[in-house]
Amino acid sequence: MNIYKVTLTKEERDELTEMTRTGTHAARRIIHALILLNVDRGPNTPENQINEDICKVLKIGMRTIDRVKKRFVEEGLEAALKMAPTTRVYDQLVDGDMEAHLIALACGEPPEGYARWSLRLLADKLVEQRIADTISYETVRRTLKKTNLSLGK
Repeated sequence: MNIYKVTLTKEERDELTEMTRTGTHAARRIIHALILLNVDRGPNTPENQINEDICKVLKIGMRTIDRVKKRFVEEGLEAALKMAPTTRVYDQLVDGDMEAHLIALACGEPPEGYARWSLRLLADKLVEQRIADTISYETVRRTLKKTNLSLGK
């Protein structure tokens, strides 16, 4: 594992100190500023602290400190303060064709023995008709909510 050494200039320290003391900033941005101020090993540092102490005081994990230090060294001050974009890719659960079938089902007559469609009935019917392999009633709810379609009316 690489060990990243953070060395802040006087101007950077002043900017981070000002950020933590005044103004309105996102909580995560302030935490990252406090991390950088505490891990600084430059000549303007009043005292050196170890990561374990910083974790206890700021109530954050060691990995957070390591990530902020790495981003500061590799990308600079502004990159270390902002949130890293997510790389997670979310699968689309309901496509347009499935949504159309769902809406047609919900607007149609409910099964015999029921006064109206329930979310679970709709989910089961979509699986039964092989429109979806599996689908939860919560996904059905979100899809109907997105289209402003209410089962209660």
